[in-house]
Amino acid sequence: MAATTFEMDGSVMEGGGQILRLSAALSCIQGASIKINKIRAGRSTPGLRPQHLSGLELVRDMCSGNLEGATVGSSEITLTPGKIKGGNHIADTQTAGSVGLLMQISLPCALFAHGPSELCLKGGTNAEMAPQIDYTLKVFKPIVERFGVQFDCDLKMRGYYPKGGGEVVLKVNPVKELSPISMTERGNITKIYGRAFVAGVLPFKLAKDMSTAAVRTIRKEIKDLYINIQSLQEKDKACGNGNGIIIIAESSTGCIFAGSSLGKKGVYADKVGIEAAEMLLRNIRHNGCVDEFLQDQLIIFMALANGTSRMRTGPITLHTQTAIHVAEQLTNAKFVIRKVEDEQANNDTYIIECQGVGATNPSL
Repeated sequence: MAATTFEMDGSVMEGGGQILRLSAALSCIQGASIKINKIRAGRSTPGLRPQHLSGLELVRDMCSGNLEGATVGSSEITLTPGKIKGGNHIADTQTAGSVGLLMQISLPCALFAHGPSELCLKGGTNAEMAPQIDYTLKVFKPIVERFGVQFDCDLKMRGYYPKGGGEVVLKVNPVKELSPISMTERGNITKIYGRAFVAGVLPFKLAKDMSTAAVRTIRKEIKDLYINIQSLQEKDKACGNGNGIIIIAESSTGCIFAGSSLGKKGVYADKVGIEAAEMLLRNIRHNGCVDEFLQDQLIIFMALANGTSRMRTGPITLHTQTAIHVAEQLTNAKFVIRKVEDEQANNDTYIIECQGVGATNPSL
């Protein structure tokens, strides 16, 4: 594979950092060089931002690779990977750049390493435009473990916009190969819970207001379940000021969904709570087995798994379409999307099916 150089247009479809993360991870796992151009071409600040750069440097270090063109603002990079070794690695965005997104680029690589990895990721844990760390721990982790993935995630410090300062330590065991998953039965919603938090100088009342407004909104639609949203004041383990909420729903078949929102200056706390509740309800209504945020995060694992994976979803997001595009360009995985016509489905229920490539770890 090493003689192959893939080229990827970073401006297609969703056209953001996601193309970069997926392309770099797949290049690293397959031992093939990749050249990515027109990076984030359509964004207001095109090219690499600090968080993208630290993610690429992390992957380069993990696979003893060579990275060219990697500076803030650069629109073209080339990554030539070596073998993925385990061990300890640190990535620090030095901003509120998301640790969840650093995990997106590095976790797949660590699974195909020679030995266990310990990744210390620093930046924002609860940042806009990225999965909150609570989502990663409560939704992504239990579902991705169905592929046979094993990792521990220790949240050392929360970090908020604009300073960051959060820290997460990820311990990952390598796998021989990934197992395919089948998530096609939604079942009934059996449990709804969550956390509303304030950190730093913000008053505790904001957490209470977010929680109350969220419960009130969910109650209008789901009347028969106890909804347990805790209000919390983050004390020791938080860097900076922030407030937000995440609400999680679980189904009888083990599906997990979430709605979340972060506070902003000048936005009433109850509006933040309502936004998270409405997001959760929207993701329950479509009768899929994953929410709109998990959808695209599972694509790379489906592509690498040994066998056919199936996942029932709501409307297919642009992020998911982009992830499928990258996976099909860089691997031999084949995806098929079909509309579901059963009695639980509505107009926007789909099954994403993938024939995975059965990537294997040569060192195990």
